[in-house]
Amino acid sequence: MTKLIGEQVLMRIFIGESDRHGHKPLYEALVELLRIEGFAGATVLRGVCGFGANRVYHTQKLLDLSADLPLVVEVVDCQEKINAIMPRIDAMMGGGMITLEKATVIRYSASAESQ
Repeated sequence: MTKLIGEQVLMRIFIGESDRHGHKPLYEALVELLRIEGFAGATVLRGVCGFGANRVYHTQKLLDLSADLPLVVEVVDCQEKINAIMPRIDAMMGGGMITLEKATVIRYSASAESQ
């Protein structure tokens, strides 16, 4: 396993909680794809509120259990792996946004023993 120390790429995939790919939630399908393709890791973050290109405001309220809250799937890996997976991710998304930025990785641990 390659250690990801130094300059890498942070990809953020902004989607909605109700977005789907086939019969699965899109965020689950994305994380599964990234895992199968050997990415270093991925995290799904759930937003408290937000709006997208359609300007519809989504928020979590106690009585509103059907809110389509914003989600962000974050993954850090090398530029080559990000470039290679982008067409497959793009084909899975019906909307949303993807951002890429440089990130400096100062620590990466593949197992608990190396901590």
